[in-house]
Amino acid sequence: MLHIRICVTLMITAGFAAAQAPPTPPVAVPPNLPFMGPCSNLTCEMENDWSRNNAMFNGLAGVMPPEKFTFKPTEAQQTFGERVMHVAQVNLMILQGLGAKAPAPKIDMNATSKTDSMAALQKVGDYGVAVIRELGAQGLTARIDSPQVTAWFMGPNMSRQRALYFLMMHTQDTYGQLVVYLRLNGIVPPLSRQP
Repeated sequence: MLHIRICVTLMITAGFAAAQAPPTPPVAVPPNLPFMGPCSNLTCEMENDWSRNNAMFNGLAGVMPPEKFTFKPTEAQQTFGERVMHVAQVNLMILQGLGAKAPAPKIDMNATSKTDSMAALQKVGDYGVAVIRELGAQGLTARIDSPQVTAWFMGPNMSRQRALYFLMMHTQDTYGQLVVYLRLNGIVPPLSRQP
């Protein structure tokens, strides 16, 4: 019975404290993160999600020292730099299959240095924005034949929007893998840092 009284007292106290707490101020959009602003159409939402995803991944890759781009946790795994380039390679391959006329960037698909890998990520990220803007809402929702590289796991046809969200999920999956690479080198990932 005493336990019940203590729990009820704690719940009432917590509820009262929450009611008395000042309202949380709205989060201001930092000026260097324009993709966090409001949207009123699908094209803007896709561009924002794509840009945020790239900023997240580029921020993670950017904190690894250049000499650690050859680091791998075990012999069987790819190096940090190879995983970074894997994202750039897959994004470029699938973006090229979406039928946009925007010219694809030239990147060194076998880059190993931090400088070249980061440049490849940036170029492919910018290309993705150009593709999204060119296609617009109608082009993003239109169904197309799946690019050959995706047909075996995404089916014979799909919307371009689905392909872009697959790329973002793939990038986030690789981000999760590379968090471990950073932690094994004593580096706290940018999104895990507390103010």
